[in-house]
Amino acid sequence: MQPADLIIRNAREILTCAGSAPFSGPRQRETSPVLDGAIAAHEGRIVYVGPTSDLDRHVSAAPGAVEIDASGRAVVPGFVDAHTHAVFAGDRRHELRRRLAGATYAEIAAAGGGIVSSVEATRTASEQDLVDQTRTRLDEMLACGTTTCEVKSGYGLELEAELRMLRATARLDDEHPIDIVPTFMGAHEVPREYRHDRDAYVDLVIREMIPAVAAERLAVWCDVFCEDGVFTPAESERILNAGLQHGLKPRIHADELGPSGGSQVAARVGARSADHLIFVPPAGIEAMARAGVVATLLPTAAFYLKLGRFAPARALIDAFVPVALATDVNPGGGFSPSMPFAIALACFAMGMTFEEALTASTINGAWSLDVAGDAGSLEKGKLADAVIVEGDAINLIRMGAPSIAAVIKRGKVVTRSA
Repeated sequence: MQPADLIIRNAREILTCAGSAPFSGPRQRETSPVLDGAIAAHEGRIVYVGPTSDLDRHVSAAPGAVEIDASGRAVVPGFVDAHTHAVFAGDRRHELRRRLAGATYAEIAAAGGGIVSSVEATRTASEQDLVDQTRTRLDEMLACGTTTCEVKSGYGLELEAELRMLRATARLDDEHPIDIVPTFMGAHEVPREYRHDRDAYVDLVIREMIPAVAAERLAVWCDVFCEDGVFTPAESERILNAGLQHGLKPRIHADELGPSGGSQVAARVGARSADHLIFVPPAGIEAMARAGVVATLLPTAAFYLKLGRFAPARALIDAFVPVALATDVNPGGGFSPSMPFAIALACFAMGMTFEEALTASTINGAWSLDVAGDAGSLEKGKLADAVIVEGDAINLIRMGAPSIAAVIKRGKVVTRSA
């Protein structure tokens, strides 16, 4: 009989999201529920998922085991937030006031705001400053049920500042309960000092930054902001292919503010994920479907940036493109750390069902980060990362209500409501 140091029993429903990733098309609605279910874990990994009635035939409580009666509650996998810019310094909430008064993203950027404003603050911050400021954001994300997340660099835009961001990320991965997947994004914007010679900055990213990041093994992924006025499709392809040559896997910001060609770049370079996609054209959807690219959608960013539209989730799902969700936590337009809020927006602004949004926030997010072997579903052998929900799982979309009863990370209760 298998010993267990964490036992959850009597859950009204466990939405396991189990199965081979990624989920696409009609399969994106499959959450593989277990009614009156139980979960047991030992040393951080799941050893049993199934009916409570069968639990005691498979596991026995180890000395000091934590036992949770989940009667009247649901259990879902810990959320995987597959796109964040959580490491940064400075405060851009004054831009939010301007946006609420009618200023556009482009107008704010032209006036010296936007990404370059965060670059100025981040360049002057120490590694410890970045760790301290980011830890608070991660605490907020954890309380909202996130147990795995991606974090990008990209507010340094010079070699040492980018390395400092990634070193801070590595420290936080060691110190914080959330598992962090690091992404290098030196191609987040062209810094002011290179606006007169953008080719020189692309060369700097390719010839100096990428090799240095790879040499220190500070990132798993390489990302680029492919957008009119930022990086062209040709520049994006060069940067992502350079990352590949140094072992950094590609993902891309694509078609956020217009049909930039980023979705087609994602298909050509074999990117695991293309993100944002608010203006993705039909040809981009077709290319992503053929290439097996995940669409990581960020409805929270579209909401806070007041873009007036959201990514076409239904068209992507109907084309069998796997859809993931993320918060886009960042200083300028990612003001919510809450994956449940992203789920609610996905349902009510992008036409997704609750089940589609849940798989997008768990197993598909994990697959987009290449961590689906450990995270994203409640299955034997995987990490015991879970969210216990008051009532039915769909209560997660009740914004402002205390719907999360507890968050479990690697078999430990890390947050619990009073």
